[in-house]
Amino acid sequence: MRLAIPVAAGALVLTACGGDDDGGDSGGGGTTYKIAFQGPLSGTNVALGENMENGIQLAINEANGSGDYDFTVEYVAADDQGVETQATAAAQSAIDDQDVMAVVGPAFSGPANVSAPLYAQAMLPAVSSSATDPTLTEDGKFATFLRAVPNDNAQGLAMADFLAAQDGVESVMIVDDVTPYGEGLAEVAESEMTAAGLSVERQSVPADTVDYSGAARTVTEAGVDALIYAGYYEALGPFAIRLQEAGYEGIRISGDGSNDDEFINLAGDAAEGWHLTCPCTDATENEGTAAFAETYEAEFGLAPGTYSAESYDVTNMIIEAMAELGGDVSREALYQQLAGTEYEGLTKTFAFDENGEFTNTAIFMYQVEDGVRGYLGGVDELVGG
Repeated sequence: MRLAIPVAAGALVLTACGGDDDGGDSGGGGTTYKIAFQGPLSGTNVALGENMENGIQLAINEANGSGDYDFTVEYVAADDQGVETQATAAAQSAIDDQDVMAVVGPAFSGPANVSAPLYAQAMLPAVSSSATDPTLTEDGKFATFLRAVPNDNAQGLAMADFLAAQDGVESVMIVDDVTPYGEGLAEVAESEMTAAGLSVERQSVPADTVDYSGAARTVTEAGVDALIYAGYYEALGPFAIRLQEAGYEGIRISGDGSNDDEFINLAGDAAEGWHLTCPCTDATENEGTAAFAETYEAEFGLAPGTYSAESYDVTNMIIEAMAELGGDVSREALYQQLAGTEYEGLTKTFAFDENGEFTNTAIFMYQVEDGVRGYLGGVDELVGG
């Protein structure tokens, strides 16, 4: 394995010092290579997509302004709204632009399952910083797909470890939103909870449900000690409100699809106390990402969100791989370069197994307290593992 040393940390300083003779963010001249982002840039989950888009754009701006490269990088948006029905068109828009050398994404698991075969046919590398469905990398079925985040096998295990370590938790209800992401996370969580000796009940409530009152009553009347919601924040918001109205008082956990401040905006005080797991760290709470968080906030007027820093890292990894290829950058060559690299980013070390699976499994815990989504740390540390 090769060690690709990132320019990310240096770029944060170089940007402040100004660009090269070609004019700062205009790039280093020469050939222009494009990096696309496929994710929800409109629709109900747009906040998660914007978190990632901002991280990608910041990495590109810094690379172009650094003077370190003899090529220019350009950003391309491929909006799939986070749904499978828009995934083909979004992927094809990136594929048809012959200057697009890599895609960050797809962001969500459902669209990734639809888009990855198309990217494979085009030999276009797709590196997702957030799609966690474990089946996406089974047997390397998508030839150019790389996952740069721990999958839901790790997240489901972390949920089980956390609940098993809590006093008085013997029974758990798992509710999924009938999406590939939600169902996949729920299945893993159910298996791991059962293995941990907990009693588990399952319920499926579609994400487009209008009234969550019935589902909330079912959970409350079941008398379970804890609830896991496997889905996205736009549905969890109204569900959390109905759970509060129904009087549910058990431990409540959701995953990375809900780990966004928009959940608090939607649920109000019903979000209070919810635990949220994520394969993502909080860029504002870690020394290694402090400079990034400061620059991000100065650029966009808000703190980095879920997967902002990870998407920034993935984009820098792609740019560094382009540089290592010299003047011979093609989609296939870039995929091979990425698949075999070991890259030290700000958030973690990025490396992939033979199926394109990420080799790191760290999961982190957040909790809403006093209306703020606070960072608690790694689940292993919280449970003493």
